[in-house]
Amino acid sequence: MRSIAALLVLFLTACASHQTSAPTVSPATTPEEADLVDLRTLVPDIDLDIRYAGANNFTGAPVDGYDAPKCYLLRPAAEALAAIERGLRDDHLRLRLYDCYRPVRAVRRFVEWAHAPEDGRTKAAYYPSFDKPDLLGDYISPTSGHSRGATVDLDLLECDDTGVSCTPLDMGTHFDFFDTLANTESRKATDAQRANRHRLRDAMQAGGFRDYKMEWWHFTLDPAPSPGVAFDIPVR
Repeated sequence: MRSIAALLVLFLTACASHQTSAPTVSPATTPEEADLVDLRTLVPDIDLDIRYAGANNFTGAPVDGYDAPKCYLLRPAAEALAAIERGLRDDHLRLRLYDCYRPVRAVRRFVEWAHAPEDGRTKAAYYPSFDKPDLLGDYISPTSGHSRGATVDLDLLECDDTGVSCTPLDMGTHFDFFDTLANTESRKATDAQRANRHRLRDAMQAGGFRDYKMEWWHFTLDPAPSPGVAFDIPVR
């Protein structure tokens, strides 16, 4: 009995060691105080399509905390992403950013939206296989790595020789499509679509980012520069 009890204690201790505690929210009130860098100060012409600053997202409305369509990241993440972008351009490829740093208040808004009654406006486009409450957990969480300033959601564009005309590669789903089809290795995607996902993943991993296998577009700098701290500074 004692040996069983000892094993149980070890098991519970191991489980506890793998739990991720909620981050501390920084008292910083400006990007400068937090060392959040506007990515366009490093790459002035990087392609930005910041979805939560407008209505083209799963909530169907601009999201709290996004007052401008800008991409802020902690300096190490911003510099790493800028280096990836510069390297891709040699192969006539570019990144398109959908989301970068995400204020804590925006994460709260997502949770509120998931608990609100269904109005059906965005279900077919973003979560056809789920009811809103079922998105809580795997897709919508009370905390987000984005709020720590080193996570990005992005796409890969293929450009002509001039670099002016660029088209997104076929990834099989659009950004924020909540379905197993968006899993990087989904067998529901075609071989060509998975190859495009791998092309994006390989470029990001080579630049120091790790992927999130449930969402082909989601990457976090590894190691994260500030894993225990989140920010609630509006994007302006």
